[in-house]
Amino acid sequence: MSGILGRKVGMTTVFDDEGRSVVCTVIEAGPCAVTQVKTEETDGYSAVQLAFGGKKAKRTTKALKGHFEKAGVEQRRSLIEFRDFETDEAVELGQNVTVAELFEEGELVDVAGTSKGKGFQGVVKRHGFKGVNDATHGQHNRQRAPGSIGQASYPGKVFKGMKMGGRTGGNRVTVKNLNVVRIFPDQHLMLVQGAVPGPKNGLLEIRKA
Repeated sequence: MSGILGRKVGMTTVFDDEGRSVVCTVIEAGPCAVTQVKTEETDGYSAVQLAFGGKKAKRTTKALKGHFEKAGVEQRRSLIEFRDFETDEAVELGQNVTVAELFEEGELVDVAGTSKGKGFQGVVKRHGFKGVNDATHGQHNRQRAPGSIGQASYPGKVFKGMKMGGRTGGNRVTVKNLNVVRIFPDQHLMLVQGAVPGPKNGLLEIRKA
């Protein structure tokens, strides 16, 4: 499955052919350097490792420096493998992969990223609980409380998986079947319809749906 790495730039709106406003996410997709090509004979599976984003040489480990030198590319920040990479031509070590080579306007893609972290949250925000919503009849500071979480003396415990307060966000999220609205090859930008996970400048993986 072919794909490319990118970063979330922000959101905008464009007008389609029928004059309707379409909300889009602007993604800087590539160019990505090929730092490793894996094959069935040498690694047991076929994959292409892509590198994206700049990084200072002094902040790169010696192992990664040797890895980048072997590929003949400068230090990069992110490395991701894409299995069964398909393009019109065979990719080679050190080659640059651009968004225009992989995707076309009107194509569907899956975008994966790390969602925004929201810290420790209660059940109303984390799970959508309604809460008591009534401050009368003896209720005191219970509007956003979870309520009962267990039973009586039997079984006398709280079952695993109970929806309670806890850390929210910061998870890997994939949004599937987003339409590619525009591609700007010269600027290495693509517009996909809808929202994608993560904050601005967050790393994204864009794969063919």
